[in-house]
Amino acid sequence: MTVIVRELRHDDPVDAAGYARVRHQALPFMLFTPESITYDVKYAHPDSHYRPLLAEEDGEVIGTAQVGLVYDSPEPGLGSLTIYVHPERTGRGAGSLLARAAEERLAALGATRLHAWVLDAPECRAFAEKRGYRAARSAHFLRLDLANGTLPPLPSPPDGVELRTGADFADDPRPLFRLDAETILDEPSDTEREFTDYDAWLTETWNHPLLNRDLTSVALVDGRPAAFSAARTDGGTRYGTVMTGTARAFRGRGLAKLAKAHSLHRARAAGFTDAFTGNDAGNGPMLAINTWFGYEICATEVKYVRDLG
Repeated sequence: MTVIVRELRHDDPVDAAGYARVRHQALPFMLFTPESITYDVKYAHPDSHYRPLLAEEDGEVIGTAQVGLVYDSPEPGLGSLTIYVHPERTGRGAGSLLARAAEERLAALGATRLHAWVLDAPECRAFAEKRGYRAARSAHFLRLDLANGTLPPLPSPPDGVELRTGADFADDPRPLFRLDAETILDEPSDTEREFTDYDAWLTETWNHPLLNRDLTSVALVDGRPAAFSAARTDGGTRYGTVMTGTARAFRGRGLAKLAKAHSLHRARAAGFTDAFTGNDAGNGPMLAINTWFGYEICATEVKYVRDLG
């Protein structure tokens, strides 16, 4: 049995299907489709140098790596790699080969600090630490059973607040771009990011094939977008919240909870059975909101950091 590492061919549907299959097996609480993987590669920002890698064993895809530069951070030289191997194909050296190839590529691109996410499991932590990475922050994956669970009743919007969907902004999504750009500045992270490129946001967020504009909810205060909850769906029965936030001027009024409740109730009515979201382990207020909805932690990821040179 021979394991090789190579780039994913974005125009090859077999590659995309293999990548999606491994990711789904390793991370069943995240949404991936062959179409979304192809889109991410084809439309990646050129400054990200995004190039996914595959590990193959006798023609079968058994491991994947997301590899690129964090181009939208004000801190230069940040590289990102996230490696996952099919749970039934571990121990064959695929992870080590992927890590070596990813690190060499990022170093050649000028990266001086690497960030990598691994599952919070002893074998995954040991893999990262053996390669010289040190643990940083952590984040939870959460799941809500929409089919059999009980959502809290949908609250009525307070006076002056109107609930709309992302689809209502199809002709001009720029107000949502401004709201997303403001809220991401306060998202817990050890990597600063800035949304300043509207065209890049349109490509990477607004036009992404997984984004469900009909289930994305926006709370308006006196006609101005004040809070939102962005939804992704995979074409089946799985729904995911990828970002929920409130503009600073409108915080403390429960608008983020209102927007998320609006989205979740409509997702359940549309036949979605599983809802997923992510939550920084240190973001207590958002974790409290998710717990209130009935989400339960199903896994935890840890970010590991390594300085090069």
